[in-house]
Amino acid sequence: MSAPLVHGYEVVIGFETHAQLSTQSKIFSRAATAFGAEPNTQACAVDLALPGTLPVMNMGAVERAIQLGLALGSHIAERSIFARKNYFYPDLPKGYQISQFEIPVVQGGEVSFFMELGKETVRKTVRLVRAHLEEDAGKSLHEDFIAQTGIDLNRAGTPLLEIVTEPDMRSSAEAVAYAKELHKIVTWIGICDGNMQEGSFRCDANVSVRKPGAPLGTRREIKNLNSFKFMQQAIDYEVRWQIEQIEDGHAIQQATVLFNPDTGETRAMRTKEDAADYRYFPDPDLPPLVIGRDWVDRVKSEMAELPRVMAERFVTQYGLPEYDATQLTQSKAMAAYFEATAKACGQPKLASNWIMGEVSRRLNSGETSFDALPVSAAQLAALIGRISDNTISNNAAKQVFDALWSEDCSNADDAAADAARVDALIEAKGLKQINDTGALEAIIDEVLAANPKNVEEFKAGNAKALNGLVGPIMKASKGKANPAQVNELLLKKLS
Repeated sequence: MSAPLVHGYEVVIGFETHAQLSTQSKIFSRAATAFGAEPNTQACAVDLALPGTLPVMNMGAVERAIQLGLALGSHIAERSIFARKNYFYPDLPKGYQISQFEIPVVQGGEVSFFMELGKETVRKTVRLVRAHLEEDAGKSLHEDFIAQTGIDLNRAGTPLLEIVTEPDMRSSAEAVAYAKELHKIVTWIGICDGNMQEGSFRCDANVSVRKPGAPLGTRREIKNLNSFKFMQQAIDYEVRWQIEQIEDGHAIQQATVLFNPDTGETRAMRTKEDAADYRYFPDPDLPPLVIGRDWVDRVKSEMAELPRVMAERFVTQYGLPEYDATQLTQSKAMAAYFEATAKACGQPKLASNWIMGEVSRRLNSGETSFDALPVSAAQLAALIGRISDNTISNNAAKQVFDALWSEDCSNADDAAADAARVDALIEAKGLKQINDTGALEAIIDEVLAANPKNVEEFKAGNAKALNGLVGPIMKASKGKANPAQVNELLLKKLS
């Protein structure tokens, strides 16, 4: 499928994502990384760049980089180099940032995800260039000062993985889908808490436009996008702005820009530097990082089942469509809830439909999270079982589900009690379907006698006239008639 055009232009997007690693201490010092501490209470001599201090590598950060490489199918370099990236910020005490340049620890790999394009569901793959280890800078504070800037160095030295893609994305929707998938992966394997509000997972989007078939256009980098909603808004605005500039005869200048969610606009912060401007050179205080095969193998053996591997298993083990399997592995909690439900009811596709439908609808409205669902897997399985054995209809099942959700009476430690609660609600609400053939035939006979016109129209070839008979039958049964059985008996009598 060709890339969608915007006013005759092709959009080209690449991403740089900073994932803060979940270590308890910083990448080159023993200072804590906890969020929310009083300013400058978690910055030690190494973070402050005091004379005579030396960085010492945090092996926990390296292990997390190995985990990411394994999760993304990347090459993990046996030998990688740390470099000094030279630039001046008031919150960068050393005057340089320790990063990786020529030889990063993680090289290549890819991120795949599904997207809905119109009525089609398509699989997209974004290639990765690299993921390298580096330290974070401190933070400049402006809000609490008048004509001054405060400096908080708590964040200085916090371990980051910068994950860089090829310019493979062609729309803001595709970029957001990629970011969500990457966010899922880093939180699933536990290397990052993914808290975007606290800056643990922040993205920079490199955006350019070009005429189809033309060379890549000049890119502008939108910095520090920490919300999927703002990410899409920022990219869409930047695309429109660049097209308007080009159409007005102006050249695009490579720059770093910020997005203002209040105005919905981007604004230039500075002209964009290239690698040469940073004067990279190997850090003389850090030896090369050497990762043996045995280390990689040990990390791999200790990793939990990856989401893409679990999705493949759901396809083979439960017979689910690939799309369903991918959606159900959005989080560990969601996947576990599906598996528990599917195993208990023996109806994996129905379990998938309910979780992707009713359950997800409520989650998306912000009512709760998968970790705190008021309806247990045992209750949902029992409900699906009652649909399968024709005890209740789908509509009745939704009424029971609403009641379960509202009363929050699940007992995760007692599956039998949870299942019994479903049956008790069905009984109390009088929702059992009428499956007795004799009782249904009596109702059908009464409806046929009361609607001779519909009967004649159906016999004359008007198939839609059948609907005018089914409705009164369901009404006469107070919604308890089994719809499939009603259709079968009705067609039999009319024939």
